[in-house]
Amino acid sequence: MRTITHAEYLALKRFPALDGMRAIAAVMVVFFHFAGPNWKWLNGWIGVHLFFVLSGFLITTLALREESRAGRLSLRDFYLRRAFRILPVYYAVLLVVVAFLWLRGEFTAYRLPDLLPYYLTFTNEWAMPGQIYGQSWTLGVEQKFYLVWPALMFTVGAFTLKRRLPMTIGLMVLAVFGHFSGVSGLSAAAYFMILLGCLLALVMHSPWAFAVVRPFTHPLAALPVLVVAALVQTNIAEIDAVFGGSGGLVPVALYGVAIALLVTSTLGRGPVRWLLSVRPMAFVGERSYSLYLIQEIACFAVIYTIPRLSTPRLAAAVVITLVALVMADLLYRWVELPMIDLGRALTTRLHARKTAPAAAVRQPELTTTSA
Repeated sequence: MRTITHAEYLALKRFPALDGMRAIAAVMVVFFHFAGPNWKWLNGWIGVHLFFVLSGFLITTLALREESRAGRLSLRDFYLRRAFRILPVYYAVLLVVVAFLWLRGEFTAYRLPDLLPYYLTFTNEWAMPGQIYGQSWTLGVEQKFYLVWPALMFTVGAFTLKRRLPMTIGLMVLAVFGHFSGVSGLSAAAYFMILLGCLLALVMHSPWAFAVVRPFTHPLAALPVLVVAALVQTNIAEIDAVFGGSGGLVPVALYGVAIALLVTSTLGRGPVRWLLSVRPMAFVGERSYSLYLIQEIACFAVIYTIPRLSTPRLAAAVVITLVALVMADLLYRWVELPMIDLGRALTTRLHARKTAPAAAVRQPELTTTSA
């Protein structure tokens, strides 16, 4: 076992361990919602922040590689791919939620007339908290980020790494300021975590910056990093108390750094990468976006079928997770994959028209995440 070179990193077309991380994140969120107070020590809510780090890393890596390959990032292609990746499943699940509550005569009881404007326009994080489909607040955060980040980093001036790094760090500082000033603290922390993933992508893409983190690409580095991440995750309140009460930002940021290092340390082959890449992990990870969105509908299906599972507890969380995974698999096969392929075909066709008579070359895309 050895560390990997920068050339080997750039040659990677997939990061298989990230499927396992997404699987863990999605299941943690479901357990946090439905396993009851005895499982609150797991701090499963932090799973969304794991998603944020991975999302920032993957989206920025894709953009940087396209820029290196083609000389620039096509914002049109970027937005088309994001739209076909995110919107179809999101609106499909929202339609199921609306139809379900309408048929049950609970459309108004769940305040959907007030909530729908937020859900339809991806301003979910400003909607009333604790409502049905409330977990979709993360999509509101990410969609705004997707709109601004590529335009800021790849089209405003001729940016180099020496300019992008301080700009990214400056935005992270701004997010910290927003958190402590009480201006949409939840969203500020979320943007900080996404930017942390972006920072990792910028560092990994640069030959000289990659040398700084290269020691962490040794496969044996993954195990202690994984242990640190688990310790931080299960001791959020205690760590926050040590720092005088940061509203959770300090332990969450520490967790984000641990996840970023875990991504780095699972690039090379090793036991942790193998564990995170086994087929069951990959299966759940590939469906994690749909699993995250459909969890409440799965909960309704379970408690109406088996009423005794309506009390939050471990058994309820396990059954809801399994039912949600079945639903997510259907969404993945019938909505996600066809729409992703359609988006790729559309961008390829548009590119072929622009560059005719040269044939468009389809570049294998990295595994991406949405929440």
